[in-house]
Amino acid sequence: MSTFFADTATIKVTAGRGGNGAVSFHREKYIAAGGPDGGDGGKGGDIIVIADNNMSTLAEFHRKRKYTAENGADGRNKCKSGPGGQDLVIKVPRGTLIRDKLTGGIIKDISSPEPFVLAVGGRGGAGNRHFATPVRQAPRFAKPGLQGQSFEVALELKLLADAGIIGFPNAGKSTFLSVVTKARPKTADYPFTTLTPNLGVVYEGDDYSFVLADIPGIIEGAAGGAGLGHDFLRHTDRCRLLIHITDVSGIEGRDPVGDFEIINAELKEYSPALASRPQIVAANKIDLLGDDREPIERLKKHVSDKGYDFYEISAATHHGCRRLTDAVAAKLKTLPPVTVYEPDYIPPEPAGGAAEDVVIEKQDDLWFVEGAWLDRLAGSVNFSDNESRMYFERMLRKAGITERMEQAGIDDGDSVSICGTEFIYKK
Repeated sequence: MSTFFADTATIKVTAGRGGNGAVSFHREKYIAAGGPDGGDGGKGGDIIVIADNNMSTLAEFHRKRKYTAENGADGRNKCKSGPGGQDLVIKVPRGTLIRDKLTGGIIKDISSPEPFVLAVGGRGGAGNRHFATPVRQAPRFAKPGLQGQSFEVALELKLLADAGIIGFPNAGKSTFLSVVTKARPKTADYPFTTLTPNLGVVYEGDDYSFVLADIPGIIEGAAGGAGLGHDFLRHTDRCRLLIHITDVSGIEGRDPVGDFEIINAELKEYSPALASRPQIVAANKIDLLGDDREPIERLKKHVSDKGYDFYEISAATHHGCRRLTDAVAAKLKTLPPVTVYEPDYIPPEPAGGAAEDVVIEKQDDLWFVEGAWLDRLAGSVNFSDNESRMYFERMLRKAGITERMEQAGIDDGDSVSICGTEFIYKK
């Protein structure tokens, strides 16, 4: 089955739900009132993302868009915790950016081999053995597991290449790549032969190599969506150096100086930072000029006046290709390493909910008061400090929680669990 090149995709990831705590009591012959022995629920599986060097496209994520990790198992008797849910590992091409779908913020740049936990599985619920006290010796309740994290993310592939080959269609970029690396891109005498970015490794001796990317044909208007450049300009973002290949043969009736300026104008419109990236200019197809050196000299003067290094090559005959790659290797050794994008995503604060959404319920002789609003309030309180506790109680009264608790039937001296902490209720 044929595949297509895709460098963007949107997927939904859902980590596993935590297992429920168990309600169980020790049962053994000749032993009476063995007590609660309900185990905890297992943690839900995480969603983990790792880089796969054998992947070069995000096409798989157009076929499958939802990824869900395994839920944790429920707790069991004899204080046995349920097994945790199995993590789900998602493989992506190295150089993939994970962005928040809503804000576009970068969550992670998958450019290193370390696994990244994208979504965390839910915590397992506590079994009934945790709620046993000298007074409450046989609790008949346990806590449910929590939901795992779930959200949509946008994947964006930005190739990890040290140098990018740019230029008009038919300038000879793919031929040059095939000559200096083991890459075998499709080549032919018509525009847009190359429909996907191609990567190859150039080996300079035994101790140094660099990655070269052939960026599909950029034409005038590419930054605005014309041709293929709009789709693939993003793959030049990480390149430390640009190799600008220009056809000086004139066999297609084009002006090499004009072509050079058009490509640089498109780079500047797409990204001023990219346009300022170091460039080496290569005049290609010199074998077709014969003794006419006017186009070469004119381009050489134009780019030299702008401060660019200039080389003459013929990718078809391999003339000058090794000299060019030597120059690229020498230049790369003086440049900073490939860009790795720092995360700039700021997770939104958990939904605060409203005081009216707080749930009040009784399990055996223990009252539970729970809700997102209460979690946020409790997170700002130091329960070991008397003034902080008084503030907490005032907020409960002000929000009507205390009144609702008394309407539900809570009495002075009852045990109440608020956000996992147990108190004795006093009117």
